[in-house]
Amino acid sequence: MSVSQISLPAAAGHEDHDGAQAGAETALPDERYLDREESWLRFNERVLELAEDESVPLLERVRFLAIFATNLDEFFMVRVAGLVRRMVAGFPVEGTGVQLPRQVLENTLELAGQLTVRHARAFSERINPELAGHGIEILRWKELSAAERGTLGDLFRQRIYPVLTPLVVDPAHPFPFISGLSLNLAVMIADSRTGGTIFARVKVPPLLPRFLALSQNRYVPIEDVIAAHLTDLFGDVEIIEQHAFRVTRIRDLEVDEDLTENLLQAMERELMRRRFEPAVRLEVEDTMSADVLEKLVTELDIDRRAVYRVPGPLDLSGLFAIAELNIGELRYPAFVPSTRAVSKDNSIFTAIAERDILVQHPYDSFAASVERLIDEAADDPRVLAIKQTLYRTSGQSPIVDALIDAAEAGKQVVVVVEIKARFDERANIAWARKLEEAGCHVVYGFVGLKTHCKMALIVREEPDGTLRRYCHLGTGNYHPTTARIYEDFGLLTADPAVGEDVTALFNHLTGYSRTGAYQRLLVAPESLRAGIVSRIDRQAERSRAGQPARIVFKTNALVDEVVIDALYRASQAGVPVDLWVRGICALRPGIPGLSGTIRVRSVLGRFLEHSRIYSYGTGEDEDSQVWIGSADMMHRNLDRRVELLVRVDDPGHQLRLRRFLDMGMDDGTSSWWLNADEYWVRHSRDENGNPLRDVQQTLVRERRVRPADD
Repeated sequence: MSVSQISLPAAAGHEDHDGAQAGAETALPDERYLDREESWLRFNERVLELAEDESVPLLERVRFLAIFATNLDEFFMVRVAGLVRRMVAGFPVEGTGVQLPRQVLENTLELAGQLTVRHARAFSERINPELAGHGIEILRWKELSAAERGTLGDLFRQRIYPVLTPLVVDPAHPFPFISGLSLNLAVMIADSRTGGTIFARVKVPPLLPRFLALSQNRYVPIEDVIAAHLTDLFGDVEIIEQHAFRVTRIRDLEVDEDLTENLLQAMERELMRRRFEPAVRLEVEDTMSADVLEKLVTELDIDRRAVYRVPGPLDLSGLFAIAELNIGELRYPAFVPSTRAVSKDNSIFTAIAERDILVQHPYDSFAASVERLIDEAADDPRVLAIKQTLYRTSGQSPIVDALIDAAEAGKQVVVVVEIKARFDERANIAWARKLEEAGCHVVYGFVGLKTHCKMALIVREEPDGTLRRYCHLGTGNYHPTTARIYEDFGLLTADPAVGEDVTALFNHLTGYSRTGAYQRLLVAPESLRAGIVSRIDRQAERSRAGQPARIVFKTNALVDEVVIDALYRASQAGVPVDLWVRGICALRPGIPGLSGTIRVRSVLGRFLEHSRIYSYGTGEDEDSQVWIGSADMMHRNLDRRVELLVRVDDPGHQLRLRRFLDMGMDDGTSSWWLNADEYWVRHSRDENGNPLRDVQQTLVRERRVRPADD
């Protein structure tokens, strides 16, 4: 929808400065929200643009291709699946958009199809030839030498053939179930008895490498090897044709917690059931015949608009293995996180007791700050208790090991585990059981709510006999692996007010106790949305009164209509609003009379921008505040999750966060701009063609010279 199509309803009242209405609120137009599904697809398009960018190191471009593929898989399993369910059930689209579910689904499938084809062509026409130019070859069977085919034949008979199970479809054998995200071959065989044809399916073993290594940096898709040896599977029959295909199924968990006493067991049962959900996408090689495709569409009972024919190979998520090749000149320069954020001269408790410490990962080492905190707490005989939330963590997590050590040492250890963390459910169940077996008190959170907040509380007896609470509150997970590639902030503090707040919140999570107002926290679902909106409204009041005002948010997604409407009204009051949004943004910026003072930018690059920062005011008045935490501005975060934001009180930390936000929003920074016409436009070079500032590379350079907790 173009800017000219958005009309503002009239409202009573006289005009204040900058065209803002005073005395009455201006009514907001119905068409004021962008479609969240399209906005997400536009985010993934930005990922694809990085893969297409020749200034990005080649193997990193390969990685962005793989990221695009896995992102799109999740989008279909969750978001498209949700649209299908709503359409079947007759429910409206989530939110207050004006489109019907059928319209949204049709637009979503069309745009997803366009991006799917573009993604496949980016690999086959651009990146794969460039890989070959650097001695990295991903070849199809017909491109192999006779000797290489012979070697792969031996590999097939020794490693692949024993695990294959060909499934023929005939009156005695119904069409087999095709598991979600599995790669398969559709095979048409000549039936010598009837003169007709028989359909068969061969599943590609998921535990074998996606691309088989012929020799150093020389690979072939595994399905090509299987296809070349189909007669080994089916005997002396005529193979008429064979083509790869891939099915995506609904993968969002549904557990009735009101009726389930043991949530852990219910999740395990649901994980088994989830494999058999309906299909929502079918990808096929563009060489597949119409007859074979029609059989697949009919048997899978899939929407024909969700059928995508693309150049092979399918499932480019397997390119992650290629991206990991150790060829330094084709990757981002090596980066070692700084260990100077926390002084090494004394214990970490001494450092935190002296002043709050603000760390930003991956630029500041996660191991030397957060992991160190939990490790020292486990070993310190003065520590009496450790309480921590865990949403996602790695399989071999040093933090989990430290918590187990603490429990075995007799300390009270309480872990609030979210076993419903999407796509990590199975892993979370495993280490939750491990923690329980070690004697930790494991709590699974609230019925109907995911525990998404990131907090740790350590109770320590000081030398004078008093008890002191040390806290960590962050924007990212306690995950050592992702902490090296996700950008996140964390606050280490011994402030008594924060300690009281975090203690009360843990008691709320483990004992269902109720608490009054927190001192330095905003907590969802009780108060976070209201706290955000009231501070937006306060900036609008300041602007109407002729006082300096400003709002700057950094978030992964901005979808919540109440928050968006508050930002629109702040803009109508003349408040400059800057929004740094990595992914989905349903707000329309730059609409005169509605959002004329709002700018929206997005930064993507080497690291995943993951921190959430909410800044109010100019930093020079009594209403100026900066908050960090786990919550995005989405319905799920504000209504269906336990989230928290913590107010950052240290003036130096506030300044550092504001400068970071200003750098991300600066016109001289490489970023994507969301325009009033609803499209994201990349700005990566100046008018002379020179590269604009890279936020992430700037911070990498700064950490090489920055003193501890500057």
